[in-house]
Amino acid sequence: MKIGIWANTAKEVFWDILPGLMDWLKERGHEVFLTTRVEGLWKDKDQYTYSIIHTADEFPKIDFLLAMGGDGTILSAARHVAHRNTPILGIHLGGLGFLAEVTLDDFYPRLEKVLAGESTTFQRMVLEGEVVDGENRIVHVLNDLVVDRGDNFRLIKCSLFTNNRLITTYISDGLIISTPTGSTAYNLSAGGPIVAPWLSLITITPICPHTLSARPIVLPAENELKVTFPDADKIRLTVDGQEKYDLSPDATLYIRRAPYDIHMITFEDRDYFKTLRTKLGLGQE
Repeated sequence: MKIGIWANTAKEVFWDILPGLMDWLKERGHEVFLTTRVEGLWKDKDQYTYSIIHTADEFPKIDFLLAMGGDGTILSAARHVAHRNTPILGIHLGGLGFLAEVTLDDFYPRLEKVLAGESTTFQRMVLEGEVVDGENRIVHVLNDLVVDRGDNFRLIKCSLFTNNRLITTYISDGLIISTPTGSTAYNLSAGGPIVAPWLSLITITPICPHTLSARPIVLPAENELKVTFPDADKIRLTVDGQEKYDLSPDATLYIRRAPYDIHMITFEDRDYFKTLRTKLGLGQE
């Protein structure tokens, strides 16, 4: 099989693991593909045989991608894989790692199962955000889109529409527009609901709203949403917590389900609700 490696290269543990992983895969006759970042930073690369993924358009030639790091690593890999349908296996190298299916303790046994065909793929919904402000921009997220006031001290008004019908106008620090996958991220911290990842829903949660009547709302993913910003001075858009853009005050943000899903490798014995209990402390006093 052809296996790609995408990693958080700032984690020392990744570099400790990489040589043994390369040897393990070579012994079993598999071909390894490294991203240009990993290849460029690896001091001992000359001792190993591998190919390089030069651009995102080359992802379809590999059978699956190892995303080694934390949730941020998986989110970054997902945005680059995008519509190309390459399955991603998340490897947890520290921190919370809520999205990762594999830990260092069970890394090789789990990898053995994938290579033996004893795994499955789970499709996770992606959102598409279209910014219209004179210079149109389209972004995609596996977790969330966040619009906020940036470094401005004033609250902002965010008018939320669905299928061109006004729902409400939030006066707050901003809005979190989340996928089911992202419901356990910033959305959860801001008081939004947990949404099972196999559902097709969009959650909108205000950040520190000015009134007690402002509440999160959950809408069907088939609906197109629109957000406008009446009387705003500054607006910032954050994409999966990793990319930031300044928007003009007259910008309009359209949100819809993307025309593709992200294919995450998982296992029959994985239990989403057990993960909620063990990693997020669901139900614990």
